Amino acid sequence: MMQQLSGLATQRGASVTNIVLIIMVLGIAVKLLVAIVPAQIGDYQLTKLLSAELKVANDNNETAKQFVERVNKQLSINADYDTNAEDVFTFTNKKTGQLAIHKEYAVTSTFFSNVDIVNRFEGDIDMATAE
Repeated sequence: MMQQLSGLATQRGASVTNIVLIIMVLGIAVKLLVAIVPAQIGDYQLTKLLSAELKVANDNNETAKQFVERVNKQLSINADYDTNAEDVFTFTNKKTGQLAIHKEYAVTSTFFSNVDIVNRFEGDIDMATAE
């Protein structure tokens, strides 16, 4: 009889509590990915755009104002109407043909009700790093 009781006391597999916890953790992980990944992809695309436009502007000896106009036009073509060039970067060098910028901005995503995730992006783009 004692042998039967000890056999019943040992359990194999996951309990209902463990399964519920696993589902909750997976749900939170998916929610985090949905909040973070689009901002990371957007930053990658914006950095590529700024690098390409900076290279063209420097190759064509354009002024800082012409560069900003070109970036704003490209952002509107890409249907990124919420982003203005002036809000995303500042010039570290405004010399014609040697333009360089410092990109710095933040993207806020809602995580749960009143909890937000803030993704901050920062970096320098100059003639050496422009594509």
